[in-house]
Amino acid sequence: MAKKEVMRCSFCGRAEDEVKLMMPGYNGCICNDCAEMAYNIAKEQLSKNEMAALDDINLEQIPKPTQIKEYLDQYVIGQESAKKYLSVAVYNHYKRLSQSKDDIDIEKSNIIIVGPTGTGKTLLAKTIAKLLKVPFAIVDATVLTEAGYVGEDIESLLVRLLQACDYNVKEAERGIVFIDEIDKIARKSDNPSITRDVSGEGVQQGLLKLLEGSVVNVPPQGGRKHPEQKMIPVDTKNILFICGGAFEGIERKIALRLNTHVVGYGAGNHVSKADQEKLLHYVAPQDLRSYGLIPEIIGRLPVVTNLEPLDRDALRRILVEPKNAIVKQYEKLLAMDGIKFNIDDDALDFVVDKAIEYKLGARGLRSIFEAIMMDVMYNYPSMKKKSFKLSVKYAQEQLEKSNFAAIASAM
Repeated sequence: MAKKEVMRCSFCGRAEDEVKLMMPGYNGCICNDCAEMAYNIAKEQLSKNEMAALDDINLEQIPKPTQIKEYLDQYVIGQESAKKYLSVAVYNHYKRLSQSKDDIDIEKSNIIIVGPTGTGKTLLAKTIAKLLKVPFAIVDATVLTEAGYVGEDIESLLVRLLQACDYNVKEAERGIVFIDEIDKIARKSDNPSITRDVSGEGVQQGLLKLLEGSVVNVPPQGGRKHPEQKMIPVDTKNILFICGGAFEGIERKIALRLNTHVVGYGAGNHVSKADQEKLLHYVAPQDLRSYGLIPEIIGRLPVVTNLEPLDRDALRRILVEPKNAIVKQYEKLLAMDGIKFNIDDDALDFVVDKAIEYKLGARGLRSIFEAIMMDVMYNYPSMKKKSFKLSVKYAQEQLEKSNFAAIASAM
């Protein structure tokens, strides 16, 4: 009887009974250990190739500011000024990465975006991240506290950026970080208090070195630093920072500076009555300082832009026009169950009116739609009906049934 031939790894020569897994191929075999080693080598080499490509950025292949804005237009309705600022900032970031070594060193222009909740600050950041060829991370400033207190250290902001590029430090050092809720670390008061503000001015002071550019030690898993923990040094000189915040009530600071009033009988000489509803358009660095940001951090965020409050027309367009519009999402969800979804124009107007009434912005459109469509999404997949048309009458009944008004008033 012929003896069975023993399979051996074509790389290390070990027999199949000496390894956990042997994978036969066309003209040989490979064991699990050699396959894992080959994967790691290939991954490292591909990463080096990507970095070499980044070192030689061809501006001809990079989207121009007008092309970046056109891409943002597909997902974000309105906010023309903010989209232009972002497009220019991102394009200039690519230029900085590709600049030649000469006497002129192009400095980075970090951005701060001011706008009410639900106007699209985070959406702009997420959308532009899809387009970029550099690592991009969105982080939240609300979890940050001074060293030694419950919360996270300032350096943990860079952990997300490292994760976005699989801890490739060289690649992370040329990325973009969007810091959301930057207004939540504003100084609460100029008056000394017995209670220390551990998430205010101290955090701003800690952010200074990140925004301007320095080598900081980052804990690999985020959170608090530990004396025995191995740190990852990251140079933030070429990292572009984009900050966003609602800055609730900053209109009063702007109105005071412009010598006008948000409410009352008087009208300022500098701003027309129509413009008083769009005071954010006049936001300036001194308003941010009055709100509670320290002068040093304002100086490191030289580009200040704003997002306009969404009017009725913009909210209605948001429902149906963008690539990921809410109505299109529900059409796709129901289509997966073989159900055709239609909606009356009156029902669209009703949803928009409720979002304005509750002052929830674009984010509120989703909440209202969820409340209206809950019964449909629950019952229709198990029914034989093949179509559903959302009428204004049905929308009114479902919204009343869900007690959304009481929930919205508590938001």
